[in-house]
Order: sequence, then structure tokens, then C-alpha cells
Amino acid sequence: MARKIRVLVAKAGLDGHDRGAKVVASAMRDAGFEVIYTGLHQTPEMIVQAAVQEDVDAVALSILSGAHMTLFPRVLELMRAAGIGDVLLTGGGIIPKEDMAALRRMGVGDLFGPGTTTTAIIDYIRGATRGDTAAAGAAGQKPARSGPAKAGSAR
Repeated sequence: MARKIRVLVAKAGLDGHDRGAKVVASAMRDAGFEVIYTGLHQTPEMIVQAAVQEDVDAVALSILSGAHMTLFPRVLELMRAAGIGDVLLTGGGIIPKEDMAALRRMGVGDLFGPGTTTTAIIDYIRGATRGDTAAAGAAGQKPARSGPAKAGSAR
């Protein structure tokens, strides 16, 4: 039996709205993922520490506060510094298309906005974490571009 995909779902910063994150986390669990939900008001440092401790395959940030251009790059920087730059960083929220493109260029995976189905998110994460670009593409998304694996990484 294949190992379950482990996803850390996190709410970064002062954003206090977590209904969407909980809906996505529940759908991922129903799809067979192992989900770790951090709860509200997490710092980037707390998120990355949890990702390392939980040995996750993906980190999914939910950001509705408008701080996505600060929080995603900071989490990505800390992930790379912690030796988990090969772990998928994805997420969603109220993020303008041009900001999504800029974050992708930095190495963040695909981002999802309002109206995205949970199936599309699940299919993308499943495909991206297993290196299956066909499955990621079937979700209507491009495969993730995370940082290169670090020397000595078990991934």
C-alpha cells in the first residue's frame, strides 16, 4: 500500500477566516490524504517548523488578508533554509492573477482562488507531489515548481 500524501494546511499571519481552509482540509482527508491543520495565526517560522517535524509532502497556505506577497516568499525562504525546498508549497485565497504568476516565478506551486473545486486542488497536489505531471495537468493546473532538492535530503 502506498504511503498517504501528507499535507500541512496553514493559516498564516493575522487572517482569522479559516472556513475555506477547513473545507479543503476535510476534502483532502476524505480523498485519503493525511492532513495536519495548524490552526489560525501561525508565523512562517511556526509553519516551516511544523512542516519539518511532520515530514510533509506539501504545505498549503490559506491567505485572505492580502499579505500573500510577504507570507508565501517568507515561507518558501524558510523551507529552503530548513532543507525542505523540494516540498511543494501551494495554497489559495484572494490573490490577483499577476501576483500568482509572480509567486510561481519565485518557486511557489499553483495557487487557487475562490470557486476552485476541492477536486481540482486534490488532483493538483496528488499529481505534483508524486511527480505526475499528467495528473497535475488534468486538474487544469501546471505542475509545481518547487526549489531543487537539497544535498542529503531524503526526498
